[in-house]
Amino acid sequence: MADIDKHKRVNDILLGPLERPALQWLSTHMPAWITPDVCTTIGVMGALVTLLGYILSNMDRNYLWLASFGFVLNWFGDSLDGTLARHRHIERPRFGFYIDHTTDTFCQAVFFLGLGLSPYIAFNAACIALIGYLMLGTLAYVRTCVVGEFKISYGKLGPTEIRVLAILLNTAMYFVGIKTVEWVTASIHLICSVYDLVVSVIALLLFSFFFNTAWKQARALSKLGE
Repeated sequence: MADIDKHKRVNDILLGPLERPALQWLSTHMPAWITPDVCTTIGVMGALVTLLGYILSNMDRNYLWLASFGFVLNWFGDSLDGTLARHRHIERPRFGFYIDHTTDTFCQAVFFLGLGLSPYIAFNAACIALIGYLMLGTLAYVRTCVVGEFKISYGKLGPTEIRVLAILLNTAMYFVGIKTVEWVTASIHLICSVYDLVVSVIALLLFSFFFNTAWKQARALSKLGE
C-alpha cells in the first residue's frame, strides 16, 4: 500500500494554465490571518451559499446568481487551501488530505442536492449525477491508497471545470427559464426539462470515467500480481 504522505497529485485540467498562476498569485497576496483552515471553511460556506441560492430560486430566479457566487467562493477556498499551505511551508499531509476530502464530499452532496431542490432540475436526476460524482471520488481515494496517485482530473475535466459548467448552467436557467421536452410512444410518456438532459449527460460521463479507470487499474494490478 502507498504511503499517503508521499502520494502524487494528478490534476491535468483544461483550465489549469489559468488556474495555477491565479492560485500562486493569490497565495502570495493573502493576509496572514487567511490560513489554509480558513480557506477550507470559506469553501464549505460557499457550498452552503449555493444550496441556499438554489432553494430560494423557487421564489425568484435572481437567486441563481447567489448560487453561482457560492460556486466561486467554494473554488476560492477549496483550491487555495493546499496551495497556501505549500507556499507557507506549513503542510500537514495526513490532516490536510483527510479534512480536504471529507469537506469535498460534503460540498459535492450539497451542490447536487441543491440542484435537485431548485425548480429547474428533477431531484432524481440530481441524485443520479451525485452518485456518479461520489463513485469517481471514492475511486480516486482508493487509487491513492493502492498506487500512490491521487487523480482528480479525467478527460481534462476536474472540479474547477464542473464548477464552471454549473455556473454556465445557472446562467442558462436564468435567461431561458424552465423548458421541457416530451417523448410520447405507445408505452412511454416522458416529460423532463432540458436541464435534466444536461445533468444526465454529465452523469453518464462520470459513470464512464469511473468504469473505464476502475477496469484499467484492476487489469494493471492483476498483471503485477498485487
